[in-house]
Amino acid sequence: MREWRNPVGGPVRVSRLLTMLIFGVVALLVAGCSGSGGSGTGSGSDEVPPAPTLELAPLNGAKDVSPAEPITAKVANGRIVNAVLTNTENKQVGGTISPDGASWTAGEKLGYGKTYTLEVTAQGASGPAITQQSTFTTVSPGKQSYVSMNPLDGQTVGVGQPLAFYFSKDAPAPDKAKAEAAIKIQTEPAVEGAFYWFNSREVHWRPKEYWKPGTKVTIDVDVFGRDLGNGAWGQEDRKATITIGDAVILRADGASHQMSIEKNGQVIRTMPVSLGKPSFPSNNGVHVVTEHHATKVMDSTTYGLPLEAGGYRTEVKWAVRISNGGEFLHAAPWSVAQQGNSNVSHGCINMSMDNAKWVYDLLKKGDIVEITNSGGPDLRSWDGFGDWQIPWDQWVAGNR
Repeated sequence: MREWRNPVGGPVRVSRLLTMLIFGVVALLVAGCSGSGGSGTGSGSDEVPPAPTLELAPLNGAKDVSPAEPITAKVANGRIVNAVLTNTENKQVGGTISPDGASWTAGEKLGYGKTYTLEVTAQGASGPAITQQSTFTTVSPGKQSYVSMNPLDGQTVGVGQPLAFYFSKDAPAPDKAKAEAAIKIQTEPAVEGAFYWFNSREVHWRPKEYWKPGTKVTIDVDVFGRDLGNGAWGQEDRKATITIGDAVILRADGASHQMSIEKNGQVIRTMPVSLGKPSFPSNNGVHVVTEHHATKVMDSTTYGLPLEAGGYRTEVKWAVRISNGGEFLHAAPWSVAQQGNSNVSHGCINMSMDNAKWVYDLLKKGDIVEITNSGGPDLRSWDGFGDWQIPWDQWVAGNR
């Protein structure tokens, strides 16, 4: 076979040169076939992006939608550029497009028994924008339950104050689990607390121990538009922010006939008192202040003791209620001689005029009055705010 020589004199065979030329031609042909020709399946720069698709909730034609249900729109392969939610009166409901344009969410709850239309426009990377609509109707509830609460927004209360919620009687009693889920409670600092049901319409929330002074409590009764169960729907949202004030605890001892007054852990005063006499003893246990009356008519007939059977109807000064069963702290100038010596009242804590006025001015709703050695029964948990009479392990079970 013929040989060629390279510049340094080495032989190069002809067959090797031909092989190299053939491989070069094949490579050029393959490269030409794999180039973009406008109709190939490769990843050329002129590929058309997919069109955007919208997902609206609720779906078009939906009925009996809860007003509390999230109203949303989501887009794939594009951005939401406009979204309008209106009712049949053409009133617009506010909403917000997310920063990335991938979703829109209504900014407020809807009304009961209304029809709404959500119209959303989305734009893809190329091509025309698309618009989609959803028309739906919210539920028309038969009965709506209003939730009363205690304490109220802006109040400063004592360390014994429970948070009480009362569901109205003109609607069915709620499902307890659903009712609890609708009541949101936040505290700063955080505390351990739980709900306890006193009956089918009344639920309280309290911490494991007395509140810490200075605690901020935020309450959000988020019931409007919610199915509370048993045919009841929430009527109105309620909100409140309360503050826990100074820790004021009064300790009345029926054996020593003395009452100490503590403020933030320090005894600031001790005074003589007279508790309930043996035939009408005061209740032992933790009482919570609920009302103040500069003047109050004490009437024994309100709890079944007629005047002719040894009852009374007497006007007193500086009365502070500590139970619904009729126990008060109040001035009793007629029993000053017995105060510090014996128990002669009908269950109240009797004080002199000066001491009663001082206590009246000091106490606030939610402060604590602990009664011991009264010779009487324990305060019932349902009598006023007898919440602290329930042991924590029983309270946290919820009485559901």
